[in-house]
Amino acid sequence: MLTLDLTNAPRWLDLLPGVRLRLRPLTTALMVSARADPAVETLPPEATTEELALAMAKAVARRAVLDWEGVGDAEGNPVGVSPEGIDALLEIWPAFEAFQAAYVAKGLLLEQEKNASALSPTGPTAGAKATARRARKAARTAPQG
Repeated sequence: MLTLDLTNAPRWLDLLPGVRLRLRPLTTALMVSARADPAVETLPPEATTEELALAMAKAVARRAVLDWEGVGDAEGNPVGVSPEGIDALLEIWPAFEAFQAAYVAKGLLLEQEKNASALSPTGPTAGAKATARRARKAARTAPQG
């Protein structure tokens, strides 16, 4: 069952031991905005899946992270949230993996579930005929014997 949170209140996410992020909910508007981020849109066509994933994760995080705890500079002094800081945090492999798994992937799984049975109007299934239903109907109406 899909649970709707109509409050859209930010939540804390424990990212790594001692590091947590206060995040906006992963909404359609946030994802659409991230896809339009210049760092994502200007990737060359030959960019790898990994390059796209990192650029997209950073774009999402720059829009979603409102606050954090446990993030500091080279001297160990706490630093405030900034686009550069978010990008630097996601350059750390365990932080990137945790953000992808705990925040982005959950939203994408819901998106996949939501779109699982719909035909893509421009994809390979555009205009596809429902052959399975026709075969099932033909089997039901075929003479027995």
